Amino acid sequence: MILIENIVGNAKNDPSWLKKTEGYQHDVLVLEQWEAQKSRCRKQSEQGVDIGIALDRRVRLTDGDVLLCDDAKKYLLTVRITLREMLVIQLDSLADAGFQEAIRRVFELGHALGNQHWKAVIKNTEVYVPLTVEKKMMISVLKTHGYSPSEYHFVAGETVLPLLTPSESRLLFGGAENSHVHINVIHEHSHHDHAHPHDHDHHEHTHHGDEHEHKHKHGL
Repeated sequence: MILIENIVGNAKNDPSWLKKTEGYQHDVLVLEQWEAQKSRCRKQSEQGVDIGIALDRRVRLTDGDVLLCDDAKKYLLTVRITLREMLVIQLDSLADAGFQEAIRRVFELGHALGNQHWKAVIKNTEVYVPLTVEKKMMISVLKTHGYSPSEYHFVAGETVLPLLTPSESRLLFGGAENSHVHINVIHEHSHHDHAHPHDHDHHEHTHHGDEHEHKHKHGL
């Protein structure tokens, strides 16, 4: 296993990496967003190399990070982070509804999302829900609760990520399938958002098992 304890650079933000490693063996470690948020993990690269990550707890991997550049062996290892798609529910039409009707629709939407155990974040008049089931199932739930196709759409997770705070990002992309959460709504002006991975706010109640990994550093 190769143990990675530091990030060397970022090939996505600094194109010179591709130029100076031309002719190198380019390997990629593919991580889902929830995996990239962990300071400790172990996974095989696309080329089958056993990689162990042991970063400082304050460090988070980002797309394009260079984990290893071995000039002697002409080997480059970078990170590719994949994000799940997002369902975007638009609530701006409720502005023209009466107060009681708007309250009813919002209450029913919250109940529907909670009943399906779907996480959600509301930003202004849009509700973001990560895809953890097939789209047709999500569409069926929305249709049942009176939402027309013009009131929702699906987008790539990459388009939503820049809009989120660190805690909102952890909530939507942090392993939603394994959560015990019924519904979580984080308001945009919350004062409990912290970037530290071990911070806990009252909106987030995901439980993860302790990880106990023993890693030894070896060469390629």
